[in-house]
Amino acid sequence: MHPFRHFRTITRHRHRVIAHCFKAGIGWQGLRHDLSKYTPAEFFAGARYYRGTRSPNEVEREIYGYSPAWLHHKGRNRHHFEYWTDYNPATKTVEPVKMPLRYVAEMFCDRVAASKIYQGAQYHPRHPLDYYERGKPRRRIHPDTAALLEGWLRLLAEQGEEAAFAAIRAKLRAGEEY
Repeated sequence: MHPFRHFRTITRHRHRVIAHCFKAGIGWQGLRHDLSKYTPAEFFAGARYYRGTRSPNEVEREIYGYSPAWLHHKGRNRHHFEYWTDYNPATKTVEPVKMPLRYVAEMFCDRVAASKIYQGAQYHPRHPLDYYERGKPRRRIHPDTAALLEGWLRLLAEQGEEAAFAAIRAKLRAGEEY
């Protein structure tokens, strides 16, 4: 049980996301990012399965086959693509739906911040894209949402943070759909 280490990790991550959200032009949204991680349903599992190098939800999932903390988290945080699924009456299956633009921007900020926290001094702007690409075959995300996120991650990897955040701000300011 590592409540202090877990608290420090999630707080450092959250502060990074907040800073990134301000750079992206969604500061207020960033201030509310991941507050559910401090609730008992998520915090105690995070402290119990804390390892410092990966998500405690992964450890909990290995033990039980699923993560109650993750189910709680993804159901309350709209910046996770897993939140955006719904029943399609035409196909009679649950399918991914297109995410609103501001939540895709927050998801980008979240992924970059997570890479920085977990990679530490070894962080490189290519890491968030590499992580995204490794999970691609298993991911169920709306194709338009995936294309937008991947484009921003690729921009980050190739041209750096300034270019990526500028593109996000421009997209948000334009108010256009993607």
